[in-house]
Amino acid sequence: MMDIVQKMRNKAKELLEQEEVKLVIGWEKGTFWYQSPPMFITNPDDADRLVWDQFCINNLSKYLLDYKHLDGKIALFVKGCDARGINRLLQDQQINRDKLVILGVPCPGMKDAEAAKKAKENQVDQLPLAERCADCTTPNPMVFDELMADEVVVAEIDETKRFESVLQLEEKASDEKYDFWKSQYDKCIRCFACRNVCPACNCRECCFDLAEPEWLGKRVVTSENQFFALTRAMHVAGRCIECGECERVCPMDIPIMSLNKKIIKDINNLFGDYDAGMDLEDKPPLGKYDENDPEEFM
Repeated sequence: MMDIVQKMRNKAKELLEQEEVKLVIGWEKGTFWYQSPPMFITNPDDADRLVWDQFCINNLSKYLLDYKHLDGKIALFVKGCDARGINRLLQDQQINRDKLVILGVPCPGMKDAEAAKKAKENQVDQLPLAERCADCTTPNPMVFDELMADEVVVAEIDETKRFESVLQLEEKASDEKYDFWKSQYDKCIRCFACRNVCPACNCRECCFDLAEPEWLGKRVVTSENQFFALTRAMHVAGRCIECGECERVCPMDIPIMSLNKKIIKDINNLFGDYDAGMDLEDKPPLGKYDENDPEEFM
């Protein structure tokens, strides 16, 4: 990976020195060996802090919203899921493609930081892949201006494995499903981390932040938590890029992606296979009308 890292550093330094961009977004080494958090570079000398390793798991696309009004171009390094996030933001007209320099980094799969930490503590040499990377179908960026390395081979994914958690939940009786999700959202502290990190959650003003009309009460109770979760899930229906960031940042370990994947599975069954963020010209199934659309749910 060192050749890729040096190429990334050289490119970032070149873009900043030649003033082609005002900001470069990538990853740097964190406090601990299992952390490689986002890095924001404006000084060419800081480019040598850039890294590319098995812990560059953060999806960088959402940070573009924080700098959308920057006077000048932004360069950012993207994996496949980051690139899908960019397409999602472009489709929602939240960012301007002309203001981006997209540097693609083919991804062999990232490691889950907490699982890696536990593996080392138990003296296990082989670090586990992050769960979301195990069934990834898009390790290579589908949109970029320059590619930092050769594309990786895309493994064939078993759809049963992709929706394994959904299939397990579907086997439960209605009361069991309710009890399961109630137990999950009993834990929710409504920190909004899942919303804040999601590229598909990009409304200029979130309904949950409104005081008038008040869509969501201030009390952190199960009913309000469930309302928040279901509303957000339906908001990103047909738009979720399966990057898994929502579940990764959840401090209460709520299986948010099981809910998202259930909706993805149902949409695919109703409208045909659709992967959000793959093609700018392909509108989400719930964002367009087709006279052949099913008239009722299966």
